[in-house]
Amino acid sequence: MSLVAGIDAGTQSVKVVVYDAARREVVATVSSPLALISDDDGGREQHPADWVAAVRTCFDRIDPAARARIAALAVSGQQHGFVPVDADGNVLAPAKLWCDTSTTAECARIMDAVGGTARAIALAGNPVLAGYTASKLPWTKTHRPDAYARLATILLPHDYLNFVLTGQRFCEHGDASGTGWLDVRTRSWSADLLHATDPDRDLGACLPPIASPDALFDIAPAMAGQLGVPATVKVAVGGGDNMMAAVGTGCVEAGRLAMSLGTSGTLFAYSDTPVIDAEARWAAFCSSTGGWLPLICTMNCTVATEQVARLFGFEAREGDALVRATPPGAGGLVMLPFLNGERTPDLPLGKGVLAGLDTTNTTPAHVYRAAMEGATYSLKYGFDAFVHAGMRFERIVLTGGGGNSAAWRQMVADVFGLPVDVPAQAEGAAFGAALQALWALRRAGGDAASIAEIAREHVTADPALSVTPDPARTPAYAAAYRRFLQHLDAVTPLQRG
Repeated sequence: MSLVAGIDAGTQSVKVVVYDAARREVVATVSSPLALISDDDGGREQHPADWVAAVRTCFDRIDPAARARIAALAVSGQQHGFVPVDADGNVLAPAKLWCDTSTTAECARIMDAVGGTARAIALAGNPVLAGYTASKLPWTKTHRPDAYARLATILLPHDYLNFVLTGQRFCEHGDASGTGWLDVRTRSWSADLLHATDPDRDLGACLPPIASPDALFDIAPAMAGQLGVPATVKVAVGGGDNMMAAVGTGCVEAGRLAMSLGTSGTLFAYSDTPVIDAEARWAAFCSSTGGWLPLICTMNCTVATEQVARLFGFEAREGDALVRATPPGAGGLVMLPFLNGERTPDLPLGKGVLAGLDTTNTTPAHVYRAAMEGATYSLKYGFDAFVHAGMRFERIVLTGGGGNSAAWRQMVADVFGLPVDVPAQAEGAAFGAALQALWALRRAGGDAASIAEIAREHVTADPALSVTPDPARTPAYAAAYRRFLQHLDAVTPLQRG
């Protein structure tokens, strides 16, 4: 009769899912919003205390009877963030987030120090990109020297919440591979990249130990009391939000492709071996379940459609009707939706571009469609790199807030030319964290089931939301995508400075 819970600490909100595995039923889904601190230099930050407060708020909204039945939980957290913590566990400064592009110059300096981008890929499997944790350390050393001097432990957002829950400092391979320091081939820290980040300090001493994917920790008694859960609750290692979304969409075995349409957009595919690209067209991450997760990330997805909705004074949920009222290709309107800079394509200093305006397409509906198409084409740009490398997929499993849009689901099917399924459990990352907790709890009890077997048992598609490509629209989208690429080629030299 026990339950498992998944906590997803994202950029916009904290979500908690409570799952009854015996009945295969979600018994509670709650959320609490988060504020974002934005600066003109590309800085994007949050206060870690706000995450903790949001977690408490979420648990307060769950029926006490359900909370009392929770046996294990796990945390999914936004990747790449930097939470500086002192020896006593105090947070020293706001957390710089994945979408923070203020440290672009620091990325270049770190890679120059090891011999360039190719050398960084040789050392870790990935370059140090804008938003990755590594570049946030020299930025903090320069701009927040007092905090940097007192730094004892480097924690990612999900690591910090685990620290709050358990009182222990640890990380795991999936989220750690997004720091820029982890050699994903060997699953060990790169001494060369750590030294390049700060040659005057042993940053390795600030990194927490890496826990195994199925490890369990005891919840701190004080936190159990604050959340209203039993003092016997176990905390699984959890992982980065993309890694937990992979679990929640069943993308834990080869051949599956998952897409997340959230603030950022992601594509990821499970592999039993490292999948590293010499041109860094994707992130060669580890999974949080013992494998690898080649991943493509765009920094502007629902943020683009929501920005357009705010601009014209309507709610994003009204956008489907506007998309249906306009033709594929938005009447020639093209948006490069790089409002937060961009990672795919690699334009950290990029800005949004709206092109092709004329007297017929300058309408809220056309601009909204152009934003949705632009976000989708950015993901298609990354998908093309997967295909060029020989990866093949039969279907797309879609998650994230954008997946709630029927128009967006159909657009993905039409642009990618693949059928689209949507998991019955909409909160992919939170649900994935709950399943990871279930897996770890069962393994601790002697059950040898693999995470893939757990996913096959509990991850199901909602047949009412599945869509297939419409061949009547495919040519129009193909032409619009070519226009997108042409505009991208034209502005890239300008946006790279």
